[in-house]
Amino acid sequence: MALRPPSEDLFDSILMADDRFHGTGYHEGFEEGTRQGTIEGRNHGRLHGAKLSAEVSFYHGFALMWKCLLQNSEDVKARKRLKAVESLAGLIEKFPYEDPQYKNLQEDMERVRAKFRQVCSLLNVAADFREYVSGSAGMSF
Repeated sequence: MALRPPSEDLFDSILMADDRFHGTGYHEGFEEGTRQGTIEGRNHGRLHGAKLSAEVSFYHGFALMWKCLLQNSEDVKARKRLKAVESLAGLIEKFPYEDPQYKNLQEDMERVRAKFRQVCSLLNVAADFREYVSGSAGMSF
């Protein structure tokens, strides 16, 4: 009977099978978790990016509409309102649409929201973005 090297001992391979399977299972699970996490992260980012885009688009349309309505008025209050609306439009135009890694996204978005609330206050209109979005939910064409 030939002697086997100690690394090929039958009992060692049986006893170490648990460690081998544990290690293999860990690595396979880690790879699968990474793959699933990436997919879930992309979907989450896509959803929140779409919500943010809808909000910024609403503010942009709001500013353009009020700018058109106010620019022909000779009233002093209307000029002050127009200046605030133009300021809101300027913030929106400077917004970084194409940089998904923009570090100051939250701060800039808060500035846009604050300016929107200020403009709404000057114009005497409701300042809640969600009211405008939910108001169109019941419409059908």
